[in-house]
Amino acid sequence: MLNGTDLYGLDIDGASFVKACGGPCTEGCVTLARIGDDAWALGDSKRPDAQPLRFTTEELDAAGIDPARFGLNV
Repeated sequence: MLNGTDLYGLDIDGASFVKACGGPCTEGCVTLARIGDDAWALGDSKRPDAQPLRFTTEELDAAGIDPARFGLNV
């Protein structure tokens, strides 16, 4: 399993982010991308200069975020 330090060492250039809104939002401000085995990046399209936060699948699960809901394979 990756730890927080390992997650931020992963290269996310070229990562494919998808809209990951939980409601009827039409702006799609929350974005999610798989960046490795058991590794995800969560970004904000309204703040493109802000670095995406990184999480393990376990951490996303604990937060109630299911990448499959947004068309991403777990």
